[in-house]
Amino acid sequence: MKHTIVAVAILAAFSAAPVAAQDSNMSFFITSAGPGNGAALGGLAGADQHCQDLAYAAGFGDLTWRAYLSAISMGGEAAVNARDRIGTGPWHNYAGVMIAQGVQDLHSEAVNLTKETILTEQGSMVNGRGDSPNQHDILTGSNLDGTVNTAEGHDACSNWTSGEGSARVGHHDRQGGGENPTSWNSAHGSRGCSQENLQATGGNGYFYCFAIDAQQDQSPARKE
Repeated sequence: MKHTIVAVAILAAFSAAPVAAQDSNMSFFITSAGPGNGAALGGLAGADQHCQDLAYAAGFGDLTWRAYLSAISMGGEAAVNARDRIGTGPWHNYAGVMIAQGVQDLHSEAVNLTKETILTEQGSMVNGRGDSPNQHDILTGSNLDGTVNTAEGHDACSNWTSGEGSARVGHHDRQGGGENPTSWNSAHGSRGCSQENLQATGGNGYFYCFAIDAQQDQSPARKE
């Protein structure tokens, strides 16, 4: 874990400047980088750890972070809904802007999720349609309501362990193509799960991270 944290810290140091000042209530972000192996994230546990490592580098490692990812029923394990893993809210982005009051709000038309409010843990915006390269496909494996997507051919990339298969993705900029082009969590299925396939269709292996203990008092510089 120490090596991962060091690598994340180095990445943070050389990333784009934030678009706003950091707020002490950050409890939501989009990953500034994926683990680098497409949708093979090491399962839900590996994705959660990636959220935790990025949050630690940003000064929020004392909160418990979870990836917004669903998983299908596989190998005797029950299906997992992304909406059930992220706590109760409210959630704020890097700049302190509330993106949702709670789970129901998060999955409603009232949600405050746009390209401008979906910031990384470093406070930067992620490229969307019209930018080069476009990286608006965000891994979720979920339906519009945050439950697991079980459409034929969608196996959540073997529950986030493989570069093969397909997974449901959302559009963080909420525009462009797919069955639900304005959906942040369920726009269409991915072409594949490898880094190359994700990049070829407008993604880069990014996903959303939520603090499940978001209502705790926070300090912007606290670390474990």
